[in-house]
Amino acid sequence: MSKFKLDHGISRIRRTKLQSSIDQAIAEDIELLAKWSNNESNYIVNELLRFALTQEEDFQKFKASSAANVVRSASSTKPAVAPAKSGADNVSRPEPATTAAINHA
Repeated sequence: MSKFKLDHGISRIRRTKLQSSIDQAIAEDIELLAKWSNNESNYIVNELLRFALTQEEDFQKFKASSAANVVRSASSTKPAVAPAKSGADNVSRPEPATTAAINHA
């Protein structure tokens, strides 16, 4: 069986918000573990989940087969051939400006 190991003081990572309710006793242990390891509780939760996911063999097999299926389906699709444009389609039109903002939690 593998061991769960935390590096002390390295909890600065990019995050995505996940809302979940956990038992109070587990929340208290996570806070205590965060204090002990000098890390943020978010980091502790991420490491615990990462560890648990790597230990689940059936899930790892499923994950590998899912990735293989995505690669196979992506490589089997052929690019569509663009239809020939008429003279009216070749007129240059200004493209509308678009902006996108990405907010990371």
